[in-house]
Amino acid sequence: MDWKSLRRIITNDSDEGRSQVLIDGEAAKLLAIEETGLAEIWSASLTPGKLLDATDLLAAEDLKLEPDAGAVKIRWFSVPPEDDGRSGEEKEAAAAMGFAAVGAAHCRVDTGRHPAMHKTDSLDVIILIKGAVDMLLDDGEAKSLKPGDVVIQKATNHAWVNHGDETALLVAVLINAGKE
Repeated sequence: MDWKSLRRIITNDSDEGRSQVLIDGEAAKLLAIEETGLAEIWSASLTPGKLLDATDLLAAEDLKLEPDAGAVKIRWFSVPPEDDGRSGEEKEAAAAMGFAAVGAAHCRVDTGRHPAMHKTDSLDVIILIKGAVDMLLDDGEAKSLKPGDVVIQKATNHAWVNHGDETALLVAVLINAGKE
């Protein structure tokens, strides 16, 4: 995955009230473990008046999976093809390490169906940009996604699994409307 080729453009108003570009560049922060990656685009408080704060604090923050209570996070993330040569124990160890790296070990509430199963306290809008992934839930068949598909993930246990040949790229908007 060429993370440097992903571009984020953030706008705001100038002191004179005129729209302008605040940021035009690469991700604020990136975590890449093997072919799996997560790159932050933007984060903001949903508190009135703070949503329009022009400060880009992501570069200074620790990378974490979940947005804070009363906040939104927007990011790219990738899902590499499943490695059938890895044992179940190796897949479990890799998933545990990945979730721990983004402060989300506690999100792995039931990994019985797949080591990447997790549940966050947020409403997530997930858009598949490139490649193909399956969404696994606790019950039912996997839902296969193609580029352009959008999933509204309502704080449910899930995993993204790639049975294709290329790394999938997705965009996530995570909204935690809880109290600060």
